[in-house]
Amino acid sequence: MTLHHSLFVGSILLLASCNNEVVEPAAEPQAVSPESVASEFSLDYEKFTLSNGLEVILSVDRSDPIVAVTTVIHAGSSREKPGRTGFAHFFEHMAFNDSENVPRGWNRKAIPAWGGRRNGGTWSDGTVYYEVVPKDAFDKILWIDSDRLGYMINTVTTAALEREKQVVKNEKRQRYDNAAYGYTREVIRKNLYPDGHPYQWTVIGALPDLQAATLEDLKEFYTAMYGANNMTLSIVGDIDVAETKQKVEQWFGEIAHGPMVNALPPMPVTLSETKALYFEDNFAKLPELRVTFPSVQSYHADEPALNVLAQMIAGSKNSPLYKQIVEQEKLAPNVSSYNNSMELAGEFVFRIRANADVDLDDVHAALHAALQQFEENGVDETDLRRVKAQQETALYTGFATVLGKSNLMARANEFSGDPAYAITAAKLLDAVTAADIMAVYHKYLKGKPAVLTSFVPKGAPELAVENSTLASVWIEEVISGVANEKVGHGEEAIYEKTPSKFDRSEPAFSELPLVKMPEVWDVNLANKTRLFGIENSEIPLVSFDIAINGGGGLDPLDKKGVASLLARLMNEGTANKTAAELEQAIGLLGSSITAYATPEEIGLRVTSLAKNFEASIALAHEMIAQPRWQQVNFDRVKSAALTQIKGREANPRAIAALNFAKLLYGEQHPLGLPQSGTSQTVAGIELEDLQHYYQTMMSIGARIHIAGDIGQFRAAKGFTQIADSFTSTDQEPPLYVIPEQTNAGKVFFIDVPNSKQSVIFVGKLALATTDPDANKLSFTNEKLGGGISGDLAQTLRIEKGYTYGANSRITRGKTIQPFSASTSVRANATQASLQIIRDMIANYGPNFSDADVITTQQKLIKENTRIYESLNAKRGILRSISAYGKAHKYIEDEQQELIDMQLDDFKRIAEQYLIEAEMIYVIVGDKATQLAPVTEFAGGNVIELDIHGNLIP
Repeated sequence: MTLHHSLFVGSILLLASCNNEVVEPAAEPQAVSPESVASEFSLDYEKFTLSNGLEVILSVDRSDPIVAVTTVIHAGSSREKPGRTGFAHFFEHMAFNDSENVPRGWNRKAIPAWGGRRNGGTWSDGTVYYEVVPKDAFDKILWIDSDRLGYMINTVTTAALEREKQVVKNEKRQRYDNAAYGYTREVIRKNLYPDGHPYQWTVIGALPDLQAATLEDLKEFYTAMYGANNMTLSIVGDIDVAETKQKVEQWFGEIAHGPMVNALPPMPVTLSETKALYFEDNFAKLPELRVTFPSVQSYHADEPALNVLAQMIAGSKNSPLYKQIVEQEKLAPNVSSYNNSMELAGEFVFRIRANADVDLDDVHAALHAALQQFEENGVDETDLRRVKAQQETALYTGFATVLGKSNLMARANEFSGDPAYAITAAKLLDAVTAADIMAVYHKYLKGKPAVLTSFVPKGAPELAVENSTLASVWIEEVISGVANEKVGHGEEAIYEKTPSKFDRSEPAFSELPLVKMPEVWDVNLANKTRLFGIENSEIPLVSFDIAINGGGGLDPLDKKGVASLLARLMNEGTANKTAAELEQAIGLLGSSITAYATPEEIGLRVTSLAKNFEASIALAHEMIAQPRWQQVNFDRVKSAALTQIKGREANPRAIAALNFAKLLYGEQHPLGLPQSGTSQTVAGIELEDLQHYYQTMMSIGARIHIAGDIGQFRAAKGFTQIADSFTSTDQEPPLYVIPEQTNAGKVFFIDVPNSKQSVIFVGKLALATTDPDANKLSFTNEKLGGGISGDLAQTLRIEKGYTYGANSRITRGKTIQPFSASTSVRANATQASLQIIRDMIANYGPNFSDADVITTQQKLIKENTRIYESLNAKRGILRSISAYGKAHKYIEDEQQELIDMQLDDFKRIAEQYLIEAEMIYVIVGDKATQLAPVTEFAGGNVIELDIHGNLIP
């Protein structure tokens, strides 16, 4: 996994954006004291260093019986050589394969089986590996982590190297080559950084470099960068510190001290002139302008002010960029800016994805006009207080889980030497003044040269900024029938084991932690409104949502998208507050309030400091009870929705998913249409349609779910006014008939020319979440498609190297929901992948074994130890109780249901619901190279559709 920014290191705030989508608003004063960030927040931890140089951080958190382990290596893409780019990220992938004392494939398969989750990431300056597991697997994760870091290099074979090359190449195809605007970072880096600069290439690197990698290259990188003295290990959770110190010494103490890795000096860049480049993007449907200025490296004195500057210029509806570009000139639905300070240099970026057919010269001119206004008007002091207030919530949120705390402390220690640097960063940001902000604006932006990139739809170069030069990008050629680059596990390596003073075989589980659901309370409020809560005082935050039944199900079919538009409009102010005033009111509390709409409900999601709960509820009530019914606001959100729908056409996976749903539900069912509507349905929606929907919505009543540092009495009192806003009726969403399933066994193909991958969706309608078999089907599916340890991923990714990921799922809802399996595979492996998926589903039930029953039960039961760690997860429990009529202790009940399942139960469920012959196949890819092999797979019967699902004769 690639990470593009150095994340938190300089400040928790990274991205300032303001848009009309149904996303988090922000903004008004009251009970926040900025100095509280610096004075109230603290971290308890112990730090020590092993004799081999490994720095270790331990922190006790007994809130749940789980432990998080994070390792950060000071080795990112900046430590690579030209011609061997992408190597740090590639090595991260290789490290999850084999090691001397861990069975082959155990890294990816065993950790989920223990009830844990694991992943890694690479960015320009470093690499991170992290896991969170039930505490009974703590010894096991220390064993597997230490073996990965210190004992893996001897096990690497040429076959393993070639297989993982295909996986990483598929990741690049999926995230960059087959995605709109995917080459933008590559173009910026090539033109912002001079030859020889460590940031001139992207983290993922170039495919030719990756293909040329050898075993010798891998060993050289490992020897140079993976010494214990170049790492930080962080452990947070339900641990005993003294005992954990001994375990760390045993498992990690023998990892070799590597050569000294000298710190690279800061390498800030300067531009002598502005560079303007353009690229005709095969996937983009909307023109996008990015303007990138050189800024400063991490920990530079100007970094905090630059971070705040990004918020001031584009981080709210009160910002000059939003007012000029979105409101006045109506050129784009949103604007964003951010400062990305990395270890060696930094970038200050403006990003504007414009409306369809907008000339980016107009956008560029509007950007300059907005900056001129900023110069003239200066910093809005209230907005500055808003940014500082939001830091308190961000700080608590960042450390709210054991994994979040472990990751933040490990990264901070490795790059600053201080595990608690996030607190220091918050203090530095709190000290930023208006004068500081204007100073960095003049120093780094005003009149300074930049790199301008215009990414425009293919065939529309006239939309690029004038006098732009065509950008040079290496593009992979898709060739059909090139032996699909077949790879496999190959033979295990032959080597002499590294000696150890300890027995490095797999340790046993410790005592299995007892998992019980937190106490759930519920209260009936006025007008059929019901409040569900879980009290948790670990951090002074509350998270709640107000859910109103209906959602997209209340939309007229010919005006699909009304609910989503209303949710957008609710973020655009109230009867008493403009959009900017509302956003500012929310942000000054350190809160976030987001209006949302789903197929089955519409409502608000809120996060708040506990001390500002009542003030946040008052704003949420105002948003629900007093919408801002102004035509200008409606026109803006409608335009933004149409732009988003146009942009959706650039996403092959979205094309596949939407057409898969349309083929199952048809066009006369709400679930057969996109939740946000189509360009045709949204074009016909008027403000009066939203007002009519609102009247219906307010007669239904609400379900409210709250988790956090708040008791039942205070919560119930706080929500009284919201409950009183509704009227009590028997209004129910309309019922729609599921159409007869006439597409069973059919194969559909949708052409996206020059796709480097094929997106595959396979599935059929199965059951509703309220069905008695719903849990059993979910349990049964786990082995097939439950993440990286599932059969689909193990075969298509680990064994074959065809994809970056594959899974299967049953979505949740009161209407009958589909089972689906999906993946994005290398284009010339499309036919082979389809055959594997078909065979796997067809044989899944018959091949399910007693061993599979035990593995599934152990994995899912142990996962329950971390199922409700975060406040949002706790709130998710409450949502399941209220939406589907589950018992307060339903997780314990479902755990017993799983334990009671026998082999015959699993087989029955697979036979009843996973019938391969009844499934439809949807493939989105390059017709020129893939239609023929797909036709062969389908026995000559392929139905071609356009991207909207219309039949192509």
